[in-house]
Amino acid sequence: MDPFSHPDLEQLGRALRDRLDETLDAEQSAARSAALRRRTLRDRLIESEDRGEDVVLGGSDGQVYRGAVTAVGIDHVVLRESGRERFVALAHVVSMEAR
Repeated sequence: MDPFSHPDLEQLGRALRDRLDETLDAEQSAARSAALRRRTLRDRLIESEDRGEDVVLGGSDGQVYRGAVTAVGIDHVVLRESGRERFVALAHVVSMEAR
């Protein structure tokens, strides 16, 4: 009798595959959650640039900036609205809304 064709081994193999799949799903979910928690304003602005989204930024002085994200630097974002570009310091931004 071939020891690898035993019916118990087949059932055990399925159970181990199922556990491995569950473990991988849980690890992927945890990694996704951790990445979302670590996402910065700059990361979100880069996503908006990639998507071609318009954003509304609130400044610390109450000023509101609107426009399409055309560039994101280390410490600033460039917004374009009506053919004009505006550079906004990231340290000045207190809120963001994507449209």
